[in-house]
Amino acid sequence: MTQGGAARRTVLGAAVLAAGTGVAGLAAGPASAAESGRGHQDLPSPTVIGHRGASGYRPEHTLGSYQLALDLGADVIEQDLVPTRDGHLVCRHENEIGGTTDVADHPEFTSRRTTKSVDGVSVTGWFTEDFTLAELQTLRAKERIPALRQRNTLYDGRWAVPTFEEVLRWADREGKRRGRRVWLHVETKHPSYFRSLGLGLEEPLARLLRRYGRDGRTAPVFLQSFEPSSIQRLSRLVSAPRVVLLSAAGTRPWDFEQAKDPRTVADLVKPEGLKWIAGFAQGIGPTMDLILPRGADGRLGAPTTLVADAHAQGLLLHPYTARNENSFLPAEYRKGTDPTAYGDAFGALKTYFEQGIDGIFTDNPDTGLLAAEAFRPGRRPVNR
Repeated sequence: MTQGGAARRTVLGAAVLAAGTGVAGLAAGPASAAESGRGHQDLPSPTVIGHRGASGYRPEHTLGSYQLALDLGADVIEQDLVPTRDGHLVCRHENEIGGTTDVADHPEFTSRRTTKSVDGVSVTGWFTEDFTLAELQTLRAKERIPALRQRNTLYDGRWAVPTFEEVLRWADREGKRRGRRVWLHVETKHPSYFRSLGLGLEEPLARLLRRYGRDGRTAPVFLQSFEPSSIQRLSRLVSAPRVVLLSAAGTRPWDFEQAKDPRTVADLVKPEGLKWIAGFAQGIGPTMDLILPRGADGRLGAPTTLVADAHAQGLLLHPYTARNENSFLPAEYRKGTDPTAYGDAFGALKTYFEQGIDGIFTDNPDTGLLAAEAFRPGRRPVNR
């Protein structure tokens, strides 16, 4: 039976401390003298993670989106990292930036439009690895899904593409102003692809984390990736808590594809797969469908045993992604037929939290926080 509430967080905190000393032969990075607190045990549970900031209200991965998420009360703010041609880490969900910046409006960059294979998928557009940081900083961010979030287009052009170092400085300033640490949830995007280009993500990320005192086992940061080998590499560079992201059950991580590893996500969510992950990570970030599968009619089915199985291995669960719009909600929580209208997001979140998850990524941190209050503290999960 999985432990609930504070007792489970104590067990998981011990797992992080153990991981900081090196697990399964993986060396751990040095703890920073700038650390304070007890790591993620200091976070409320369930934890509300601002997905790409407050992307339900502002263009994603902008300082405006991050600031709003923090102002709304998000416990943790997410960043996705991709590199520039000259090796700087910038915050974009993808390296293709045609959909999230005004690059198409810059005639000087017309010739940069190209088609590439990224993790086996053909993608046409403009790519961060073809721009220097100075060039990229001439662009302005815009809403990624304007047809669904028309109000967000009001903020198109308000912000530039931030570097991760700018975000670290922002987090430090806000932490000092608020008198508490600002937590980040940082993802390495397409790490094998970028390493093949000579633009490995993990080493420059580790250098920045050390520079800003976020490299130790109680540092206010989670490191995440869909490629387990990226998390293993990070475990040898820093001691900060690490999360393996998990996509649909039938998929394979791209590094597994390259290494001819036959395992799929369906294998990784079995007890033996979770035990393997626990050897170098402290949590998983599964798609919510791995916990509550949706049927052909779009309605939620019976829960799987993933929550209990992961907790049995001492792993946190930070599933993704809760959103307010009908188009993203399970069928039973939609209201009306307008895909852009808000449905019963609180009803969906209540069902998610009842599974005993430790946190959730959400585009709407204020909605997530209000729903989470019913489960903080002392409420025990129903799925043990």
